[in-house]
Amino acid sequence: MSIMRADIDKIASMSEGESTGDLQKYLSSLSDDQLITVITNTALKGKKVATTIKGIFKGSPPSTSDGAKRRLLVYQHCIPLCESGDLQTEVASGIIGLLMLETRTLTGPSLAQVASLFVDAIKVGKMGGGKSLELFPTVLTALAACEALSYGKGELSGEEYKKQLINSLCSSRWDPQCVIHLTTMFRDVPLSSEELQFLVEKILRMFTKLDLQEIPPLVYQLLLLSAKGCKKIILDGIIGYFKEQDLRQDEEQKHGESLDLEVQSIPQDQLRHVEGTVILHVVFAIRLDHELGREFLKNFKTSYGDLCSFSIALLLSVARIQRYEEQVFELLKGGITKSFKDEQLQQGSKFLQDLLPGHYSVDQMILDTVKNSVFGWDHVTQGLVQLGFFLMDTFGPKPAPFGKTTEGSATVARSPIQQACKLGGQVLLQGFKLQEPIRGEILEQVLNRLVTKTASPVNHYLELFSDIVVSAPMILLESSSKVIETFDHLSYLPLTTVQGLLKAIQPLLKVSMSLKDALILVLRKAMFSSQLDGRKSAVTGFLLLLKNFKVLGSLASSQCSQSVSSSQVQVDVHSRYNSAANEAFCLEILSSLRRCLGQQADVRLMLYEGFYDVLRRNSQLASSIMQTLLSQLRRYYEPEQDLLPPVKLEPCITAHGDQVYLQEPLAHLMSCTVHCLLWLQNVRRTVNLNAGVSDDEDEEDEEEGYRSELQTILESMTRRMIKSELEDFELDKSAEFSMGSSVGVKNNIYAVLVMGVYEVLMEYKFIKANYSKSCFEELIQLFNNHHKLTEILKEKSGKSRASSNKIPRSLLSLGFISTLLTMLFRDSTQSREEALSVLRSNGDFVRYAVNVAVQKIQQLEETGHTDGPDGQNPDRTFRFLCDMTSVLMWRYTNIPSVVEDAGKKEKRSSLSQLCLEGLLRIFTACHQRFPDKMPQLLSNIDVAEDDAEPDEANVSDMNFFYIRQFQRALFTQLSGEEEDFNSKEAQLLVSILSVLSHQLKPSSQQFVQMITWTVKICKETSFEDSAFSKGLLSLLFNLHIHYKSPVSLLLELCQDIHSQLGDIDQDVDVEKQSHFAIVNMKTGATVALLVLAQVDKVLDEVDWLIARKKSQVAADKTGSGEATQATGQQDPIEKAVTLQLGTLLTGLNELIQTALLPGTCTITLLRELSRTYTILTTLVKYYIQVCSSQHGALPARFEKLVKLSGSHLTPQCYSFITYAQSGEISGGGDDKKKKKKNEVNTAASAKLLRDTKAIPNLIFSIEQYEKYLITLSKKSKVNLMQYMKLSTSRDFRINAATLDAALQEQDDTEETTESQETQEPKQKKRKQ
Repeated sequence: MSIMRADIDKIASMSEGESTGDLQKYLSSLSDDQLITVITNTALKGKKVATTIKGIFKGSPPSTSDGAKRRLLVYQHCIPLCESGDLQTEVASGIIGLLMLETRTLTGPSLAQVASLFVDAIKVGKMGGGKSLELFPTVLTALAACEALSYGKGELSGEEYKKQLINSLCSSRWDPQCVIHLTTMFRDVPLSSEELQFLVEKILRMFTKLDLQEIPPLVYQLLLLSAKGCKKIILDGIIGYFKEQDLRQDEEQKHGESLDLEVQSIPQDQLRHVEGTVILHVVFAIRLDHELGREFLKNFKTSYGDLCSFSIALLLSVARIQRYEEQVFELLKGGITKSFKDEQLQQGSKFLQDLLPGHYSVDQMILDTVKNSVFGWDHVTQGLVQLGFFLMDTFGPKPAPFGKTTEGSATVARSPIQQACKLGGQVLLQGFKLQEPIRGEILEQVLNRLVTKTASPVNHYLELFSDIVVSAPMILLESSSKVIETFDHLSYLPLTTVQGLLKAIQPLLKVSMSLKDALILVLRKAMFSSQLDGRKSAVTGFLLLLKNFKVLGSLASSQCSQSVSSSQVQVDVHSRYNSAANEAFCLEILSSLRRCLGQQADVRLMLYEGFYDVLRRNSQLASSIMQTLLSQLRRYYEPEQDLLPPVKLEPCITAHGDQVYLQEPLAHLMSCTVHCLLWLQNVRRTVNLNAGVSDDEDEEDEEEGYRSELQTILESMTRRMIKSELEDFELDKSAEFSMGSSVGVKNNIYAVLVMGVYEVLMEYKFIKANYSKSCFEELIQLFNNHHKLTEILKEKSGKSRASSNKIPRSLLSLGFISTLLTMLFRDSTQSREEALSVLRSNGDFVRYAVNVAVQKIQQLEETGHTDGPDGQNPDRTFRFLCDMTSVLMWRYTNIPSVVEDAGKKEKRSSLSQLCLEGLLRIFTACHQRFPDKMPQLLSNIDVAEDDAEPDEANVSDMNFFYIRQFQRALFTQLSGEEEDFNSKEAQLLVSILSVLSHQLKPSSQQFVQMITWTVKICKETSFEDSAFSKGLLSLLFNLHIHYKSPVSLLLELCQDIHSQLGDIDQDVDVEKQSHFAIVNMKTGATVALLVLAQVDKVLDEVDWLIARKKSQVAADKTGSGEATQATGQQDPIEKAVTLQLGTLLTGLNELIQTALLPGTCTITLLRELSRTYTILTTLVKYYIQVCSSQHGALPARFEKLVKLSGSHLTPQCYSFITYAQSGEISGGGDDKKKKKKNEVNTAASAKLLRDTKAIPNLIFSIEQYEKYLITLSKKSKVNLMQYMKLSTSRDFRINAATLDAALQEQDDTEETTESQETQEPKQKKRKQ
C-alpha cells in the first residue's frame, strides 16, 4: 500500500517538473497492472486523481508507440471505471473532462479501439450511468477526421468507419436504461441525414420498451435532437406512440371485465399526466423552433387521418402560441367538417359502406380530449374553450334574408354544419361540468354572445346556457352577478332571445331570491319601455314567473295534467309562509300585467295566449285572472239583448293617420276566456267528485258569480251571432276588401275578428253540447255564417293577387280538432248517432275540420308548436297527433275516394285527398320534430285495440303494415284508366311512402320488398304524368342508394330515354328498349334531369374515393414500404371506381345521342359531362402519382376505361355540342306556326346556353383529360392515346352543304329576313 502511495506521489511530483524524460522512464518501468491500480486507487480516494492522470498523459507522448499504448490503456480503464458507479460524481466528471481534452491526441487505431469499447459496452448494457458517454461524441468526431483505418482486411476512411460504428450501434439491442443517455449523447455527434433518420427510428422503436415515466425526458432529448433534422419523423413517432397507448386504454376499458390481462397495463391517470408533460415539452420546443412548428402543422394539413385525441390536445396547446392560433383553428375546422361530411357521405351510400369500414370520427376524439383534460392539462383547456366558441360562432345558424331570424330549428342536427355547431356546444358543456377554472369564462362568453348577437339567431347559445343551468345550477348561483348583469339588457334584446333566456333561468329563480328580485325590477322597467319588444319581453317574463311560483292551495300538477319539463330543477324551498308570500307576489304581478290590456294588440295577444297556462299551473289565481278577462270582454260586448251584432268591433281598431291597425284581438280574448272557463269547470267537477262538497263557501260564490255571468254572455253571443247577417258587420258582398285602401284594411280586420269569434263559439258550443242535436244545429248555423264570410274573402282576394290574402290561422285548438275528427269519422255510439249526423251531413263542415287539422299540423312542422292551449306542450301535442293519425288513416283506408267522387266533378280536392295530405303532414312533422317517437306514432294508430307496449320487431311490422296499406292505395290508383288517374293523390301517396321508408332498416327483408315493389311499379306504370313520375323515381333512387350502387339502374334509364326521345341524328332508328314503362315521350325530360342528378351523386362518391386513395399514396410515399402490394391484384377501391365510371360512361353515351329539348336538360347534361371528364382527369393524375412512386403496371380495367372514353364518349360529345348549338339556329321545323311558337323558346335556351358557358367548359375538360393522358402514357410506357381520336370540332365549323342550303334559302326569303332583323334587336332591348 505504501509503495502505491509512493508511486502516486512520485508521478505527481515528476509531472510538476519541466522535463518529461524522467517521467517517461518511470512510467515505462511500471507494469500495466501497476498503472491501473494507481489510477483506480487515486480515483476511489478522489485525491490527486487529476494530477495523476495528467502526469501519465504528460509522460506518454502520443508520438511514441509506448506512449500511445499507455494513453489507450488509460482510456480503456477509465471509461468502465467511471461507469461502475464506485466513484464520486465530481471525480468521474473530472476524469471524463481530462479524457475529452486528450482525445485528439489518440492515434487512429486507438480511437477505433476506444469507440469499439463504447459500442460493446452499450450492446451489453454497461452504460447505464451514462456519465462516460459524454466522451463518445469527441471520440467519434476525432475518428471521422482520420485519413484511413484498417477494417477487416481492407481500409476505410474515418468518416466511413464512423458510419459503420453508428450503424452497428443502432442495429444492436439497447438497454432501456441507457436510451436517454444515448439520445443526449447523439446530440453532440455530427450525423448525416441518413444516419440521423436511422438513429431517430431506433429511438422511437425503443419507446415501447421504456418505463412510462422515462418517456417525457426522452421526448425532451428527442426534441433537442430535432434541431439536426428529421422533425416530421420525430413528431409522428411521438404522436403515434400516444395514439397507440390511448387505443390500448380504450380496448382495456371496453373489455376490462372480460379479459384476464396477463400484463398489467398503464394506469389511466399516470398515462394522462405523462401525456400532459409531453405536450408541454413539445409546445416549449415549438416556441423556440418555428421550423418545428411549421413541420408540425404541415403534417396535419396534408392528411387529417393523423388526428387523434392526443394530437388534438397538442394542437390546442400550440394554439396558445399567437402566430399559430389562426392556423390551428382553421385546421381543426377543416378536419371536423371533413369528418362530418365523410360520415354523411358514407351513411348515405351502401356502395361506400360496403367498400370501406366505418371510420373513427373527429368529434369523438375532441370529446375524449375534453375528458382527458381533467388530468391537469391546464394548457389544453384554454384551447378547448376557444375551439368550442369558434365552432359555435362559425357554424351557428345564420340570419335569414332581411335580418329576420329563422324560427326554432328542428331538434336533430342533420347537416355537417349543424353537427359541427352542436359539437362546439358539447365541448363547452363538458368543459363546464369537468373543469372548475374555466366555468366563469364559459358563462361570461355565453351571456356576452346572447346580449351582443342581436342580428343573428342565438338558439344554439340558449340551448347551451339551458344545459349549463340544468347540469350545474348551484355553480351558476355562485356567478349569479353575471346573470343579473345580463338582465339589464333584457328590454333591448329580441323577443325570442328573452323567451329562451328566461326559460333557461327559470329553475334558478325558485332558489335565488336575489335573482328573482333583480328580474322583477328589470321587468317592471321594461313594462314602460318605448320599444314594443321590450314590453313584450316584460309580459313574457311576468307570465313565466306566474307559472312557476305556486300559490298555496293550487292543485297538484297531476290534477291539472301539467307537464313539467325535465329542465326544471326540483328545488322547492317554499314553506307555508312562502306560499302566502307567493300569493301576494303573484297578485302584484297580475296588477302589473293588467296595464298591458291598454297596450298594442301584440302585447295583449301574448297575455291572452299565456293566461291559460298560468291558470293551469296556478289555479288559485283563477278568480283574479277570470275577473280581468271578464272586465276586458265587457268592453266589447253589447249588453242590450235585442241589438245585433252582439260584439262592438269599432273599439277593436285604431287609426294612425290614414293607417288602420288592430287594437284588440277580440277573438283571442274570447278564446282565452272560453278555454279558462271550460278548464276551471272541468277541474271543479273533478275536485267535487273526489272530495264531496267544498268548504270554501265564499270562494264558491265568487266563482259562481263570474262563471254564470260569462256563461250568460257566451250563450247570448251565440244566439245573436247566429241571427246576425254579414250586413250587420258591414261585411256583405258589396264591401271592399282591397288591402290598398284604409276601408279595405278595416274590413279585412273585421272579417278576421268575426271569423275568429265564430270559431271560438263553435268550439264552446261543441264542448257544452254534450251531443244534443239542437246544440249541434246551432253549431252548424255558426259554421254556415263563418263559411259565407270565408267564401266572400276568397272571392275578393281571388280578384286581387292570389298571394296577398291567405286564410287566417284558425283559432280552434288542436285538442278540439283531434276530438272533432274522431267524432266525425269514428264515433259509432248509438246514442250520439242522431246528433252527430247533423255535423256529418254537412260536407263543407267536414272539409273545414280536416283543413284546419292540416293547417295546425303544418304550423307544428314549421315552428315546433301550435296556437291555443297545450300548443306549447310537446307531450300533449304528440298525443293529439297520434289520435288524428288514427282517425285520418281509418277514414282514408275505409272509404275509397272513388265512392266519394262519384257524380262530383269539382275542381277542389276530395276529402280523401285532404285526409291523405293531413297524414303526410303528420308523418313529416313527426319525422322532423319527434324523430324518436315515430315508431310510437305508428304503433299508436290503432293502439285502442291493443294496449301492449310495442317492441322493436312489432314496431317495424306496424310500419311495414302501413307502407303496404299505402302501396295498395297507390296500386289501385295506377290500375285504373289514365283519365281516372288522380295525380295529386298519387303524389301524396308517394311522398308518404318515402317518409315511412326512412323508418325501415336497409338490412331488413322489408326494405328489399319495398325496393322490389317500387321497381315493379316503375317498370309497369306508363302514365304520362311528369310530376308523379318525378316523385316515384325520386323514391326509387332514395331507396336504391341504401341498397346498392345505382349505376346499373341509371344505365337502363338512359337507354329508355334514348329509345323514347329519339336520336340527335334523325336518320338513325334507335333500338326500342323499355325497361321502365314510366319513361315515355312526356316524362322523358323530367326523368333525364333526375338521372343526371343521380349521376352527380355517383360522381361525388367516385371523386371522394379517388381523393382518399391519393392521400394514401402520398402517405405511403413518406413511409414507403407497404405500397408495393398492389402489383399482383388490383386494389378494391380502384376496381370499384373504374367499374362505376365505366357504367356511367355507357349511360352518358346513351344520353348524349338523345334528342333532348334545348334548355335546362341540355345544359345539365353538358355540365355533368364536363364533371365526368374532370373526374377522369383526377383518376389519371392519381395513376401518374402511383407510377412515379412505384413503377407498377397500369391495371387492365383502367386501360379499358380509357378506351371506352375514347370510343364511346368524346366523339359523341362533339356531335352533341353541334346538336346543342344548332338549336340556336334552327327554329324547329319548317312549319311556320310551329316556328313562331318555338322562336321564343329557342332564343331563350340559346341565351341560357351562352350564359352558362357549358360548351367551352366541356371542351376544356376534354382537352385537360387528353393532356394528362399523354403525361401518363410517358410515365407508364403504355400508349393510352391510341384510343383517343383527336377532334377537329372546335369554335367554328363550316359545313359546305349546309352553307349552300342556307344561302339559297336566304335568297328566296330576303324580305322575311329583313323584317326579322328589324325585330330581333328590339327583342334584345326588351330583355335588357
